[in-house]
Amino acid sequence: MRLDKYLKVSRIVKRRTIANELCDAGKISVNGKVTKASYEVKEGDVLVLKLAGKEQKFKVLKILEHVPKDAAKDLFEVIT
Repeated sequence: MRLDKYLKVSRIVKRRTIANELCDAGKISVNGKVTKASYEVKEGDVLVLKLAGKEQKFKVLKILEHVPKDAAKDLFEVIT
């Protein structure tokens, strides 16, 4: 699954276009490398989002195409 779509499906980012813009701005890295929105996310990847001077880390646990709102939190783990 594409990085921008994963961020939207998992509800880490509210809209896919915003996720795409964050990738273009270099605000998202996967496993220590800044990546494009077209990056294919795999289970076990570590995503780092740099927003408003803060850094948030997430570990990808599952990849699913469609997820109900209450099950979206099961797709990732927050790392601090």
